[in-house]
Amino acid sequence: MIIIPAIDLIDGQLVRLSKGDYNSKKAYGKNPVDMALAFEAAGLTHLHLVDLDGAKSGSPKNLGVLEAIASATSLEIDFGGGVKTTDALAAAFSAGASKVTCGSIAASDSRLVMEWLDKFGAGRLVLGADSRNGRIATVGWLETTGLDVFSFIGSYLERGLKRVVCTDISRDGMLAGPAFELYDKLIATYGKKIELVASGGVSSLADLEKLAGKGVFAAIVGKAIYEGNVSLKELKDFEEEHHAG
Repeated sequence: MIIIPAIDLIDGQLVRLSKGDYNSKKAYGKNPVDMALAFEAAGLTHLHLVDLDGAKSGSPKNLGVLEAIASATSLEIDFGGGVKTTDALAAAFSAGASKVTCGSIAASDSRLVMEWLDKFGAGRLVLGADSRNGRIATVGWLETTGLDVFSFIGSYLERGLKRVVCTDISRDGMLAGPAFELYDKLIATYGKKIELVASGGVSSLADLEKLAGKGVFAAIVGKAIYEGNVSLKELKDFEEEHHAG
């Protein structure tokens, strides 16, 4: 299982939210580039970079931070937040994103995402399937659609997308454990068709052990790092022990 540390951005600052609530913002006073360098120095190879300003406004606002991190490190960066046009997607790739997460746009304009699949390839796109009470949430989680999370994910797996970041919003930033039941159901339903990336609620190495045991492809770890629940060395040792690719 791959360990993917997370950096969430508001006004260029590293922050974390609780349950996606912008009013719960906690800034950690850490420079995002320095944090990314620390991840790389620890031996971690991936980064989940979220532009919360972009998610809320509908267009990326922190591409400069993405570019700075991509220039300073060799991390494989999955970038998301406000990518709703082909120009924005291309700009994220130009700034150094290895992959781009399609969340709100995948819920509102599947035809455009299909065009992106044809143009850029499924390997460069990640489906963002963030849900609240089983329904897909969009616009920085400020709006909840009527889309069922299973139907939503299934429709894109059928079209060639494979990697899916799935967040149970009620658990995000709460350090109360991931949505194990949801992930069990997704793996039981889709098996090897899905590269499932667990996101939200990871609080300890025990949580990661449980996710790995379920066959989850990767896990995003955010607040647990910044609150000192797990060290970067522990995360790297865990990744090596679980034979991450």
